[in-house]
Amino acid sequence: MTDRRVGILALQGDFALHQAAFERLGVRVALVKEPEALERLDRLVIPGGEATTMQLLIDKFGFRQPLIDFGNQRPVWGTCAGLILLAGEVVDSLMNPLGLIDIRVERNAYGSQINSFIETGTVSFGKQEQPLEMVFIRAPKILDYSDKVVPLGMLGSNVTVAKQDNILVSTFHPELTDRTTLHEYFLKM
Repeated sequence: MTDRRVGILALQGDFALHQAAFERLGVRVALVKEPEALERLDRLVIPGGEATTMQLLIDKFGFRQPLIDFGNQRPVWGTCAGLILLAGEVVDSLMNPLGLIDIRVERNAYGSQINSFIETGTVSFGKQEQPLEMVFIRAPKILDYSDKVVPLGMLGSNVTVAKQDNILVSTFHPELTDRTTLHEYFLKM
């Protein structure tokens, strides 16, 4: 797995803990702070953070079209705010998502920061379903998705992990646990 050139968008948000998770797997990562850095990568993580701030910085520093071009060719994983940015539609007039995965999402669907919670959901990558601890902080909810999207993770009746071609999204923060299940899956995409 160490031959993968993984980048983490490091404009704002929880990029350091994603970096630590990949490093536990023996993977060095590049923290991406300018669009030109994308040219040297095989795959990219857009971490959780504050979606409107991240969107503002993406547009301010000229990332929008390079991110769309990258996501049309190579694996991209968005967690929490990253999922919002990758979505096709967001129920929020402040958001202008990148449109790389055909999902409709609601921001902060589970409530504010004080409503954060940890639950055990399930993930399945074509094999047997397995339990996975999921940390939700001002988390989005996938309200709807097209038949191009494959649900990979669930919490009750809510889809928490989904994939469309080379785009992976999770509504929660997998980097806040000791498990690297989703990081490992992303490296194999």
